[in-house]
Amino acid sequence: MKNKILFLSFLLFASLSFAQENRNLFDFDFAQFAYDSSSNYVEFYYSLNQHAMTIKSSDSSKYIEGVLAISLEDTATKTFVLNKDWKLRHELSLDTNSTQNLVGVLGFAIPKGSYKCIISVKDLENSKNIKSITDYLKVKPFQSDSLGISDVQLASKITQDSPNKNSIFYKNTYEIIPQPTLVFGDNLPVVYYYCELYNHFKKIKGNSILLVSEIKNSRGKIFYKKNNPILNTDESIVEVGAIPVIKFPTDSYTLELMLLDSANSYGVQSFKRFFVYNPKVKNTDTINYSQTNVLSSIFGVMSSEECDNLFNESKYIASKTEIDQYKKLTNLSAKREFLFNFWKRRNPDPSSSKNSYLQEYLERVKISNERYGALNLDGWKTDRGRVYIEYGEPSEVDRYPNQTDTKPYEVWHYNDIEGGVEFDFGDLTGFGDYQLLNSTKRDEMRDDNWQQRIATN
Repeated sequence: MKNKILFLSFLLFASLSFAQENRNLFDFDFAQFAYDSSSNYVEFYYSLNQHAMTIKSSDSSKYIEGVLAISLEDTATKTFVLNKDWKLRHELSLDTNSTQNLVGVLGFAIPKGSYKCIISVKDLENSKNIKSITDYLKVKPFQSDSLGISDVQLASKITQDSPNKNSIFYKNTYEIIPQPTLVFGDNLPVVYYYCELYNHFKKIKGNSILLVSEIKNSRGKIFYKKNNPILNTDESIVEVGAIPVIKFPTDSYTLELMLLDSANSYGVQSFKRFFVYNPKVKNTDTINYSQTNVLSSIFGVMSSEECDNLFNESKYIASKTEIDQYKKLTNLSAKREFLFNFWKRRNPDPSSSKNSYLQEYLERVKISNERYGALNLDGWKTDRGRVYIEYGEPSEVDRYPNQTDTKPYEVWHYNDIEGGVEFDFGDLTGFGDYQLLNSTKRDEMRDDNWQQRIATN
């Protein structure tokens, strides 16, 4: 199932009609598959809206030109494992009023690590027509001695035993046309999916391996479920499926694939969220939900524990009144509604359902956990984690881990805050928990004699 070739191409694809109306320049998605013991094979899927690009004309054709760029930066070492761009040119059909998008795929073997991924598309005829998307990717190679399941790739079409072996979308006898917008429904009535199951099923006694496939809506209601026994084999297995969603009401959904070994009480899972747009389908759910907006958001599927965890992580930007209000909540619906409104108030674009501030905040929490955990503390609970979450990436960091006359310490510089400020952290216990000892930023801890606290003599 390894594929060492770098793919780059386009395919004309019939997109949803409203994709043209929202004029998104492009969308992208990615999925990881097993490669070797130290890396995964990562595929990036992108969909370019030709109507959002400047259409150029020659004597014989119409075409668009742009630049696609992808970078992968290791969040620990600050080095790039990938930083490339490609010039794109595509001839358009004569019918420029069509709702077709240009779909492509890129594939790379990426070593183990945590990465900041930035993918962007720029119109060569209009430098202001550019869109950039930032996401975070954690590569953890699949273990060869245990069951595993790859990421789920969603597709607009899958052809089994495809004769088109030269297609950029061909793998493991299938031609798989990706759907990077992750939107299905009215004009795409079937959700196709592809994933790979690993490893060495023949070592497991009996037919105890079961693949469970489920689709749930934003409120946790199951709309589809299938159990599929997995036969013993030495080989890894490809799993593909086609699920009609033409009768699904407009909502966000989650496809979850669970590989279960009942004999050994072990299981692994992989899931993918997508959206269904079916304006003609009436929602027949008879439960009365007064908080429709809440339930169609990410908060609508959170458990009480998940709500508590998220608010605890959000306390750094919460007011005392908000903290007191949340403490009094005992009802799950109330907690969900509180979080929905808490982050809605902080949305820089209230007209948009996407809250870029929330996304950035959660990304900082994630990075803090990856970088700054200490002892039994999650990274976001440490002083360095808190500062990173509140103020972002420092302009510069001076690290002194092995000084003979001081305990380990770090100095973080933020050049764009209040004309330049610094935060001074010291590992006073020797267990990697760097405490904030001093800062020149207003309203932060100030101790001009902080260096005395880290002196070893």
